This record gives sequence, structure tokens and C-alpha cells, in this order.
Amino acid sequence: MTASTRGASLRQTQWQPHVLALNAPPAYRQWLTADGSLTAKLKAHSDTFRVQCLHQTTARCLTDEAAAIGMHRPGRVWEREVLLRCDNTPAVFAHTVVPMSATATDWPLFSALGERSLGTTLFGDPQVRRGVLEFARLREGHPLAQRARKALKLEQGLDGPQELILYARRCLYRRRQGTLLVTEVFLPSVLELKLITTNRS
Repeated sequence: MTASTRGASLRQTQWQPHVLALNAPPAYRQWLTADGSLTAKLKAHSDTFRVQCLHQTTARCLTDEAAAIGMHRPGRVWEREVLLRCDNTPAVFAHTVVPMSATATDWPLFSALGERSLGTTLFGDPQVRRGVLEFARLREGHPLAQRARKALKLEQGLDGPQELILYARRCLYRRRQGTLLVTEVFLPSVLELKLITTNRS
């Protein structure tokens, strides 16, 4: 295997149809396989939850995303990346891509989300059809692993580890003629979250 081939391999990952293929610790598997809205689950495990939008712009989709969103080769997409924060601590790095062919009719709220939760809009829209979950252990060289680590290093007073074992899941959503692929990378701090059971009313 040449150096360039090894580099390409590190930048891709094999998405698996079953979480057991990752050999992930049970504590991670509970998050990876959680049904319903991840936003709702994170809110239930924190006193304060917020979405920090890192960017939302056009970009080139990742090599292992192209086929999933119906593209023959990697090309330009709408890209959105956020940190999902529980009690101000980043718990999940989320990455979303939408083909440029999608219209405002397909995804009417996507362009104006700002720091609102995408998950809330997806699970609250009866026209949205959710696909099956896929799972991956992201190698150090995978772009999303690199971006997640960079986001952690930018935290005030946090150097951030050079290497992290990062587990992720992704799901394809459809609405009208549009597709939207959401990848959620679970950061180590998610394992420290505890279910909030006190009455907040």
C-alpha cells in the first residue's frame, strides 16, 4: 500500500449497519443506538442545552458521504457543523450535508436554523422520513475526527487530547425530493451525563 493510499484510507471509514461491529464500550452503545431525537435525550441529561453553530456554508462533501446522498462522486453540498452542549460542555459534534440540488421546498428551515436544533425540526415534521442508522469508529485521520478534536482544542483553557477514540452514527433523512445526511460524533464528555430526574416545573 502506497503512502497516498494509506492517507486516503485514513480519511474514509467503513460505516456499519450494526453497532456491535464497532466493539464500542456499552456506555457509548447506549447513545449510539438511542431512538428518537438526540436533542431530546441530551436535554434530559442536562440542566441547560444549547446548539453552538460552528459554520453553515457550501463545501465539498466527504468521500464516504457522496454515495449516501445520491452523488456519483464527492461534490459541492450545503454543510452545517455544530457542537451540542450540555451545561456548556460539548457532548456531540454534529455534521450535516445537503445536496445543492435540494430546494427550499425540500428543506424549508435548513438555511435559517442558526443555533436552533436541526433534530427538533426533523422529528417535528411529519413529512420527514428517517432512514436506518449506520455506525463507525472514526480513525484519527478521518476529517470529522480531526474537526471534532479541533473544536475541543478551541475550548477556553482546554488543550484537547491529541488522540481520541471517537464513535459516530449517521442517518439519512428524506423530505419531498430532498435528502439530508446527519452524522453525530459522540465526544467523551457524553459518558459523564446523568439523567435529570428532578421536577423542573
